[in-house]
Amino acid sequence: MAHRTNAVRSAWRVACFLILLFCGGSGGFAEDAASPPQAGLEKVEILTASGTHDFSVEVMRSEAQRERGLMFRRYLPENRGMLFDFGVERPVTMWMKNTYLPLDMIFIGWTGKVVGLAENTEPLSEKIIPSGAPARGVLEVNAGTAARIGLKIGDSVRHPLFSR
Repeated sequence: MAHRTNAVRSAWRVACFLILLFCGGSGGFAEDAASPPQAGLEKVEILTASGTHDFSVEVMRSEAQRERGLMFRRYLPENRGMLFDFGVERPVTMWMKNTYLPLDMIFIGWTGKVVGLAENTEPLSEKIIPSGAPARGVLEVNAGTAARIGLKIGDSVRHPLFSR
């Protein structure tokens, strides 16, 4: 019986090793779980009446990246976010399908001015969220951030995507 138990344990260890190897050592889909990726973060500054507020963001430049966004994430650290680059200024619509985190969506025009704001969006909703005005990018941050920093339409966002 001991021989059979050892064989089962060995097979289980091999299976776990293969799963870890196949999934990149994360034990699963790392971006779907706890912390978002750390590599490739870029700095964004938001200028409001209360001062300058620094954020570290992932920038989504491709169609596939923009489609995925923050879907399936369960945690977003404070002062972190995701910036969607649409390449041109145009009316933009977003949704929260498969997004578990309540977010504030900051719609930003070509010059870096905030042109629209959707606060405390509903997780897992397929409701369409319009920009309200043509936007070059959208910055998603944790719900409550806009209120905390006193963000208003017309405030400025600094990042290389936006001309000054």
